Parts: sequence; C-alpha cells; structure tokens
Amino acid sequence: MMSQVQIMSVIGSAVPAQLRNLGMLACWYLVQDGEPISGPLTSLPAARALSQRIGTGQSGKLSA
Repeated sequence: MMSQVQIMSVIGSAVPAQLRNLGMLACWYLVQDGEPISGPLTSLPAARALSQRIGTGQSGKLSA
C-alpha cells in the first residue's frame, strides 16, 4: 500500500528565515509518512498542484 502525500502548513517562526525576510508569514510543505518531501512552497495552490503532479506520477523537482 502506497503512502498518501499530505500538505502541511507552517506559520510564524516555523517559516524559514529567507521567506520571513520576504514578508511571508506562512508556507506549505508536502509530507509523506511524516517526512517533508518538498521544500517550502509559497502558496497553498502551488502545494496542491505539486501534490496532484506527484499523485499522477509526473516527475518534477520537489521544491519551490
């Protein structure tokens, strides 16, 4: 059975410093089995799109 990819959001001080310096107060990661499988994504729609690409087996770099 294959694990499901989930979207995790982080806010505040959990956001990487480089994104906080740009004014971002939240970011999103794709996680599988509790482990991040993408870099921080700057929008929920971007996280959803990458999650769907992974779910359909399309290859691609897993970072923002």
